[in-house]
Amino acid sequence: MRVLIVTFPWKTHLYNLVPLAWSLRTAGHEVRVASEPELIDAITGAGLTAVGVGSGETMPERVRRAWREGTLPPLAEAPPLGEPAPLFDIRPDRERLSWQQLTRLYDTLVIPRAWLCNDTMMDDLVGLCREWRPDLVLWNAVTFAGSVAAAAVGAVHARVLYSVDVYTRMREDYLHAKALRPPEERVDGLRDWLSGCAGKYGCEFSEELVNGQFTIDPLPESFRLDHQLVTFPMQYVPYNGPAIVPPWLGERLQVPRVLMTFGVSMNDWPELYVLSVERVQEILDAVGDLEMELVLTLPADVQRRLHRVPDNTRLVEFVPLAAILPTCAAVVHHGGAGSFGCAVRYGVPQLMISQALDAPLKFQYLERSGAGISINPADVDGPRVRAGLVRLLDDPSFQANADRLREEVLSMPSPNELVQSLEDLVADAAPSAVSAAQ
Repeated sequence: MRVLIVTFPWKTHLYNLVPLAWSLRTAGHEVRVASEPELIDAITGAGLTAVGVGSGETMPERVRRAWREGTLPPLAEAPPLGEPAPLFDIRPDRERLSWQQLTRLYDTLVIPRAWLCNDTMMDDLVGLCREWRPDLVLWNAVTFAGSVAAAAVGAVHARVLYSVDVYTRMREDYLHAKALRPPEERVDGLRDWLSGCAGKYGCEFSEELVNGQFTIDPLPESFRLDHQLVTFPMQYVPYNGPAIVPPWLGERLQVPRVLMTFGVSMNDWPELYVLSVERVQEILDAVGDLEMELVLTLPADVQRRLHRVPDNTRLVEFVPLAAILPTCAAVVHHGGAGSFGCAVRYGVPQLMISQALDAPLKFQYLERSGAGISINPADVDGPRVRAGLVRLLDDPSFQANADRLREEVLSMPSPNELVQSLEDLVADAAPSAVSAAQ
């Protein structure tokens, strides 16, 4: 079968899709990956066939332009981490989000991000699908252009998650709250936008354009929200980009190794730094006397801004997570899909410092699992990080629970095993087949 994989241009989101693309390719299927020009080298660097769609404007350029033009609210106007509270409540009897909370989230987050990630590639992507006629379209969970293009040619399609499924929780609460409003107040900006996109190509709106005909979820079940969607679990398998294993990774250590990493996005997005250089320096000063090897990944220009580097710290620009984490006793990270997924897969106790949208949920699930701890970025200082690392290294329960979480991940279907299910769905070639597979 022909499989088209679609993502907006962000390396982390591409890397999340690469192992499944490989599995489909080695099963004998034709696979192409469509994204905007800035991601083409990363796609081909992963050994996959790329198709460029959309404009030559990079995502950082587009986001900064949207900030200047006022079409995307600046980061300073984002609600505090963990707000609104009902969005991040993991209790089964949680209170639903209010209509006011939902419309604000849609107007300031969901819809502006949808425009940014999709509008420039929509026409090209539909044209590609009409020419190549894929049987299956797999789209990154916020790359709605994939669902529209699939609908335009009648292809089976699914969204692939990269985080806790916050968007589905918002959507289910939105539809519930909208139904309770008077008919004249039932606004739905996401539906209006997708209806306009789909109508341009002769399609009608359905909720499948929002959620796919089914969902592929790489998170372990203990980290998933309850929802009503058809979901296929898939074991997280890491791809960290083209990499060389550094010789020092093979050296025998007399002390535990700890990795501190804040993701590949630091190289292109200074605005997304979780911690300032000054805060990183404070952490290094606080942990410099601990008996460990701390491997800290930072871009070269950020490294040069540090005033002191303790003897127990090794500075590197990059190290493949899949190579270093099996050697680590703990990891400090920013909660990204790759760092979190690799830490869970390799059974490494975690200290998470994150401002990602799903961070409050990951904080709760991680601490409930007993496999790690978290610190809100606003509360980070040297003593807190030091105390957290000492806990992770000294308390054996963290390692035992991280091992248990690893076993949960390894019990999930691998990408290779998922391919058979995808083949069956495409062979049935009817939306009803998706419901039957639940």
